[in-house]
Amino acid sequence: MSALLTRRRFLEHASAACALALLPQPARAQDRRTRLVLLGTGGGPTPKKAAAATSQAIVVAGGVYVVDCGNGVGRQMALANIPLLNLRHIFITHQHSDHNADYGNLFWLAWATGLASRIDTWGPPPLSRMTELFLEMNAGDIDVRIKDEGRPPLAPLVHPHEIAEGGLVMQDDHVKVTAALVDHPLVAPAFAYRFDAADRSIVISGDTTRSDRLIALARGADVLVHEAIWLPGIDRIVAREPDATTLRKHLLESHTVAEDCGRVAEAAGVKTLVLSHFVPGDGSVADDQWRNAARQHFRGEVIVGKDLMEL
Repeated sequence: MSALLTRRRFLEHASAACALALLPQPARAQDRRTRLVLLGTGGGPTPKKAAAATSQAIVVAGGVYVVDCGNGVGRQMALANIPLLNLRHIFITHQHSDHNADYGNLFWLAWATGLASRIDTWGPPPLSRMTELFLEMNAGDIDVRIKDEGRPPLAPLVHPHEIAEGGLVMQDDHVKVTAALVDHPLVAPAFAYRFDAADRSIVISGDTTRSDRLIALARGADVLVHEAIWLPGIDRIVAREPDATTLRKHLLESHTVAEDCGRVAEAAGVKTLVLSHFVPGDGSVADDQWRNAARQHFRGEVIVGKDLMEL
């Protein structure tokens, strides 16, 4: 038997195995609980040793809804034992590189893993153009894998939806997703997302300064994942930059100090506040410092997020 024939048979068997894996399976007990996994908790565009870039996965009835796609999100999903084959929706809060760097890579890698079902993506403009250009840029690899591995065309599977204002984003049999405009100057529109499933509600703040619209969106939620900055750490960061005054102004106008995260959570009446998207995200601020700052103004549970933490 020729090596080429052997390889073809191997690929046929592999494709068949992937197809079987994609068939609907009976729900397991753990699948019935809506899971929140913090894939990456670092803020800012530069890769860090202490934390992966920003991303969250919400798993409902086995389906995976990813919010933001910082660098390395596919590997973080693998480390969290979240199957790429179960990816169904991607949500981008805003078009900043620490939130969208791996947007295209995520659905591309899921497809290369064997995903052959529809993926819907949601976020601010120019999401549709980004999707189109990504597929064009990687057409060579995609075409080879279609021919060599028997994969279906990728482009028909990916359905981008641009959103420009708050309100209902989408609803399926398992979850309703609502958005609110938040305040992130220079990168607009920027959104927070709320996920309402049968058993719990989860809100992801995205990047924002203290926001009344976020408070309204998060009203009564079980979990609020809120970005957080540490003011003394900000001063240390900007001191190294050539235009420290401008950068400091941007950071304070676009992000939320940990104390205000507690104020937002208290005003919204959420049960649990999860701090994430840390700036600085280099591990220089102790967990107790983050936690105690938020606890000054919030009577509920405060959790300092960690990469791969499940809630």
